[in-house]
Amino acid sequence: MSDEKIALVTGAGSGIGRYSALALAEAGYAVVIAGRRQEALDETAGLARDPSRMLPISTDVGDPASVSALFAQVQESYGRLDVLFNNAGMSAPGVLLEDLEYDQWQAVVAVNLTGPFLCTQAAFKIMKTQDPRGGRIINNGSVSAEAPRPNSAPYTATKHAISGLTKSTSLDGRKYDIACGQVDIGNAATDMTQRMNDGVAQPGGSKMIEPRFDVKHVANAVVQMAELPLDTNVLFMTIMATKMPFVGRG
Repeated sequence: MSDEKIALVTGAGSGIGRYSALALAEAGYAVVIAGRRQEALDETAGLARDPSRMLPISTDVGDPASVSALFAQVQESYGRLDVLFNNAGMSAPGVLLEDLEYDQWQAVVAVNLTGPFLCTQAAFKIMKTQDPRGGRIINNGSVSAEAPRPNSAPYTATKHAISGLTKSTSLDGRKYDIACGQVDIGNAATDMTQRMNDGVAQPGGSKMIEPRFDVKHVANAVVQMAELPLDTNVLFMTIMATKMPFVGRG
């Protein structure tokens, strides 16, 4: 059994997950990187200074059997888990609420809410029995939980739910020395937000080009949260483009 720190990042094949996994590796963690696309995970691992510290595992976080297999591999390979970053997420097509299809709703719920719950549950089972006991779970929330965008009901609803999951996990984890916090992100520069350079819909019906910020700052924030001692917790952190239309009325 290794004494090194072990982190698991979901949705690590691109964007915030990729950069957070690389930052955790730079901070000294062995990092299990999970996501649906094995090729993308292998690409993430190849970007690390020492790719041998990355363990890519293809996973569907919305599928209980897939999540069980992921955490069984973590247990077998490392014998413990110190940090879980529930990062995997998706959004639905930006159609009118009344035109959204049931399957589109369910797909977002499976990845954005069921996935973090299943991963949190599996992490608890490892963290509460390992020695030293405990660990940290970080959830990727969103500023959408406070101020939704037009036609974003599935994404916004699941991110509201993640805030509830964060609070429940923080409470239920106390007795096991498991800390849980959330990072709410606004307009990090990833492929998902590329469209903001061309303008995105605003509540009044207009379109506006919105500022973005370097995704590496999110990764650094995740490392900052991960590195805290377990008697200290950042319950909620908001990191955003300074001039994005979030605070106030646009």
